[in-house]
Amino acid sequence: MDLTILFTPIDEQIYSIDYPANSVFKNIRAFTEKMPSYEGAHIALIGLNEERGTNSNKGTALAPDEIRKKLYALKKGTGTYNIVDLGNLNLGIDLDETYLRLSEVCRMLLEHNVMPLILGGSQDLDYGQYRGYEDMQKLISFLTIDAFLDLDDKKDSAPAKQHIHKILLHEPNYLFGYTHLAYQTYLVDPFSAAVLEKLNFEAHRIGQMRTNLAEMEPAIRHADMFSFDITAIKSSDAPGNANAQPFGLTGEEACQICWYAGLNEKLSSVGFYEYNPNFDDLHKKTAAVIATMIWYFIEGFYHRKHESNFKSNDFLKYVVSMPVEPETISFYKSKFTEKWWMEVSQAKPGARYTRNSIVPCSYADYQMATKGEVPDRYISALTKMG
Repeated sequence: MDLTILFTPIDEQIYSIDYPANSVFKNIRAFTEKMPSYEGAHIALIGLNEERGTNSNKGTALAPDEIRKKLYALKKGTGTYNIVDLGNLNLGIDLDETYLRLSEVCRMLLEHNVMPLILGGSQDLDYGQYRGYEDMQKLISFLTIDAFLDLDDKKDSAPAKQHIHKILLHEPNYLFGYTHLAYQTYLVDPFSAAVLEKLNFEAHRIGQMRTNLAEMEPAIRHADMFSFDITAIKSSDAPGNANAQPFGLTGEEACQICWYAGLNEKLSSVGFYEYNPNFDDLHKKTAAVIATMIWYFIEGFYHRKHESNFKSNDFLKYVVSMPVEPETISFYKSKFTEKWWMEVSQAKPGARYTRNSIVPCSYADYQMATKGEVPDRYISALTKMG
């Protein structure tokens, strides 16, 4: 499929700058005068100028180019980059058509093992990102970073406030797991958090994350799809958002999360949403933070260890006898990264659940099992498969 008809080239004012040879721009292939081929690429950047999904944060359409200005100027990181920038996706006649166009592009990239990396627009666009997986015949896990839960179901609510609700109800249902990190309790209806808990999905407050960010790493490592709302970053670090909050993640914590996400070998798409240049400072601080987050994500991507063969000599296997069902739980520890996984007995045998039967966990989960307690992550995964 010729993507040229779906995209607009990058603004000449952005790429005509004399970037140094070791810059990000000089080490990727961007849609300037000619659309670069995405086949064989590792990552494809997609700009979204769509903001019809928000009422409160108009201006997100300007985000992709402002992020590019900061990202292109950064120094290239580790590895041999094989990254393309496809330019900005042309908008549909209405919002639903934009979702459809984005889903078609994401599907095509995913089928060619190219990771879509989405820049800009309101966060409801992750519905299009999610629909890109619809024909892949597998269950996926979805990770969101956001100060809000976005589970509104009122007809008059903006799509950006109800996109999670829309994804949870989407048919056909291919959502295995949903994890929400960094929500702020005083911004969230308690009923919404209770709904997620009832559905056996995870939701962690900003305070829980800050206490032990490393303990959140297994949840990040389990995701196939990642959606980051910039509202989750505190306003002093990221003022470029009409809904910016005084409390939230620091820029450094956001970069740490993106590093973890980049390392995740299951993760196959990522989106950075809700940046509004109209609310940013003179130096476009927020764009610089997002560009650095993307840089860390790419850096993590090129540090992936391809740890998927748990029967290889690269892993240590620990079998823990339990005083209750299940009789045993098998844990795997990587000799190289010291990351942990545990094997969950499938309640419903079959290929549909195979890729989710060995789930990321932490050393704390292993310790809990040695004390005779079944880890919450085990129970959650088993419930989803049952």
